Amino acid sequence: MDELSLFTLALGIAKPWRVVDLKFSKEDGRLDLWLDFLKGAKFPYPSCEETGEGEVHDTQDRTWRHLNFFQYETYFHARVPRIRCGKCGVKQVEVPWARPGNGFTLLFELLVLSLCREMSVAAVAELTSEHANRLWRILEHYVERARREADLHAFHQLGIDEFSLRKGHVYMTSFSDLEASRVVFLGEGAQQRGRKELRQRSDVPGYRSCPDRCRLLRHVRSLLERDRETPG
Repeated sequence: MDELSLFTLALGIAKPWRVVDLKFSKEDGRLDLWLDFLKGAKFPYPSCEETGEGEVHDTQDRTWRHLNFFQYETYFHARVPRIRCGKCGVKQVEVPWARPGNGFTLLFELLVLSLCREMSVAAVAELTSEHANRLWRILEHYVERARREADLHAFHQLGIDEFSLRKGHVYMTSFSDLEASRVVFLGEGAQQRGRKELRQRSDVPGYRSCPDRCRLLRHVRSLLERDRETPG
């Protein structure tokens, strides 16, 4: 088995994708891996109810940050196919290792979510050598996804708690489901302002959901792992 086949196997890259080239630089502290699809490969239509698979129309070069290879930063590079759909036009296919339009692999996002349960985003940014704003966008995506999937139809007892952030008169108001022992919404400001924000942003029977940090990150981690297990 050659080194490219070994990396393909170790990374769990499935056909029609495979590792076709790599470059390791000890001086730059990084490993770059180039992935490509087999000649003649077809891909499922990505964005409509059209069934079957389409032929490659053209490709676009993309790069993703992956988990470190030991202490070396690792990046995936690939020419991502676009296929022509009779209903939607030309659309880019989804790759199995990353979310559409995202610059990180799912495994890197999983690492970020796990670390953010234990430390601040600023500390994670320093540890991963990534800008904090990019990590916040990861969290915001999965926070919003978890919020949409939360079911509050059995929500009956509301608990309200006001607390300050750091020093000074900067307040947040938390709204909790007392029966389930979970935070369902965090509003900026003291109770009166927080209640107004909750009423304005309610979009389900009861109240809008925003799980507390630990519960949320456990949930979105399970969502991310489910994404990785879903083919295509």
